[in-house]
Amino acid sequence: MAHATRVSRRHDLPERAATAAQYFPARRTLPALRRAAALCRACPLWERGTQTVFGEGPPDAPLVLVGEQPGDAEDRAGRPFVGPAGRLLDRALAEAGLSRDEAYVTNAVKHFKWVAKGKRRLHTKPSAREVGACLPWLEQELELLRPRVVVLMGPAAAQALLGRAFRLTRHRGEFVDSRLEALVTATVHPAAILRAPTEAERRRGLDRLVADLQVVATALQEDGRR
Repeated sequence: MAHATRVSRRHDLPERAATAAQYFPARRTLPALRRAAALCRACPLWERGTQTVFGEGPPDAPLVLVGEQPGDAEDRAGRPFVGPAGRLLDRALAEAGLSRDEAYVTNAVKHFKWVAKGKRRLHTKPSAREVGACLPWLEQELELLRPRVVVLMGPAAAQALLGRAFRLTRHRGEFVDSRLEALVTATVHPAAILRAPTEAERRRGLDRLVADLQVVATALQEDGRR
């Protein structure tokens, strides 16, 4: 199995809302957390989003995939990774020999942050304060799931758990030290691939994402043989 790379990171995680924990249920299960997160008002994003978009997948999933935040399609459906980025992720997983059915997918931020452009709602980057407000929910998901591998997709998701000093360009596709018990790696978000200006660039981006996920597939296979 690939060794984890030690990255220099300060304890500079985004400031989290002091009130987020007040929404936690007394008995913590994934369904109970999902219901509780729907009532969260720890940051103003609940006012813009249609609904809370919590994670979904098998409770014994060995793999957790973490994105930045739900997009327009996810906000309307109430489910993570069901839009164009989700379809590209499914394709990348399949090409890497992984299955979406065996993964738990979620986001660092549970509400869609957007601005209007004509009739379209365009995603905008969540602030450190907003990421920090949602971080306890993600931490609870990971604590209950206890996966073998966590894949952080995009810099916002990576910095939420690894600190703002983390640089995806330096450590993409590597297993890095973290405060989690699982193997943790970071890669690009599928939405970034879709924003590439040409088909050739999108294909290269997809190939790199598949290569990163193949490292994950190998680690899971080796772990399963122990």
